[in-house]
Amino acid sequence: MSDAIRCHAFTPARWDDLAALFGRNGACDGCWCMYWRHASRSDWVAAKGAANKRALKALLADGTLHGALAYGHDAEGASLPVGWVDYGPRMDYPKLGRARSLACQDAEHVWSVPCFFIKAGWRRRGVASALLGFAVAQLRRQGAGIIEGYPRRAAQPGRRIAASDAWTGTIPMFEKAGFHPVGPEDGGKQRMRLQVGARS
Repeated sequence: MSDAIRCHAFTPARWDDLAALFGRNGACDGCWCMYWRHASRSDWVAAKGAANKRALKALLADGTLHGALAYGHDAEGASLPVGWVDYGPRMDYPKLGRARSLACQDAEHVWSVPCFFIKAGWRRRGVASALLGFAVAQLRRQGAGIIEGYPRRAAQPGRRIAASDAWTGTIPMFEKAGFHPVGPEDGGKQRMRLQVGARS
């Protein structure tokens, strides 16, 4: 991680920073980091844009949104948001349970780190790794027992994953953070798990 990157837990006071980071596209195609929170892709598609933005803001207002922002500096030295990570109880992300390769039997005991968004120009600079490390540290402090991630699997071994496909992270990044693969080893994403404490 670059010394220039600083991570902070997301709070209502940082909403404007998140909105600036996500920009007019809502991070990606109007997602507003709501993809995993919808029960189906069709529900997510129907909510693209303003509806997803309102839903995310509502989660923040009622205290059920967990996440962190990473900050760097622009050419003039001013602080700016450059990355985001979403994390929370796995049960808050119903779409995870609909994917055969990501399903698990103890979902009620799991916390998930399902999504990252890194500002263009800051990718492949350690921002996502910094955010993952911060999320794991926060979850340890909160007493989480099991943490999961769902990184994209490369189409061919050793092949680099395109930035547009890396929104759930990469397998090497999760491995460096101590996660291990679990579940089926097929499909587009690999379920990765880190045991950090006694199971609640």
